Amino acid sequence: MSNISLIIEERAADIGNFMVGRLLPFRQKRAVGPFVFIDHMGPAQLKDYENLDVPPHPHIGLSTLTYLFEGAIMHRDSIGSELEIQPGAVNWMTAGKGVVHSERTPSYLRQSGKRLHGLQIWVALPKKLEEIEPSFTHIEANDIPHWQQNGVSIKLIAGEAFGRKSPVPVHSALYFIEIKSTSAQKLSIGNDLFGESALYILQGSINSDENTYHPKQILIAKDSKLCEFEIGENTTVYIFGGEPFPEERFIDWNFVSSSKERLQQAKDDWINQKFPKVPDETDFVPYPQLKNN
Repeated sequence: MSNISLIIEERAADIGNFMVGRLLPFRQKRAVGPFVFIDHMGPAQLKDYENLDVPPHPHIGLSTLTYLFEGAIMHRDSIGSELEIQPGAVNWMTAGKGVVHSERTPSYLRQSGKRLHGLQIWVALPKKLEEIEPSFTHIEANDIPHWQQNGVSIKLIAGEAFGRKSPVPVHSALYFIEIKSTSAQKLSIGNDLFGESALYILQGSINSDENTYHPKQILIAKDSKLCEFEIGENTTVYIFGGEPFPEERFIDWNFVSSSKERLQQAKDDWINQKFPKVPDETDFVPYPQLKNN
């Protein structure tokens, strides 16, 4: 019997001046453990006059995880953080009671051709931490635990697994793992996983229960402890999940909360410009009235 309960196909979504592939949430699966949102950015080849420009926009009740495969993004936020993220590093921003940030192509790349490819992820906060003070942490690529095991390369980007712990300061029991192969290998890693679990295929293929799966698919496991599959040659997958929260999480635009009333407050506060500002930035993303009303 297959251990795959659901297959989610990547769906196109517009985030302003840039198209992405939306993976979570999905109508039949709103979250995997504490993971409530995943966008696949690119791969995109941007011309010398094309740049990523996501003006200041707000978040509450979540942590964002930005992980790039190619390119660079300049992050600025209302806490005062200003830092460029490069491939393999992690930007981890905890919104808590409220934060505002922008994401743009760095100035030195804005007049030249460039590529951009990566993942944008939202991780919901435990109910008791939903209103904590916002914070920002940058982890360099070399500080992410990485090793060879059973013929594949593994990175523990966030959380805990395989008896190791990532330095990314997560707020709940979770894991976000990269596995890369150069040759076909059979893997059995269920004993290292817990809670709900899913596998995203970035490139290559995997075989499970005599079925072959391809890029831009998320495979949701029925039981994380039964995570066994054959990874194809030159394949990259991401395994993510963890313990789900007892309370449902609601999403309204960029806001995540266990309370619909809190979402309404955040919406009103953003419309009335009561959120903190990103230094030296005056534009902002308006609340999408037509989309949500």
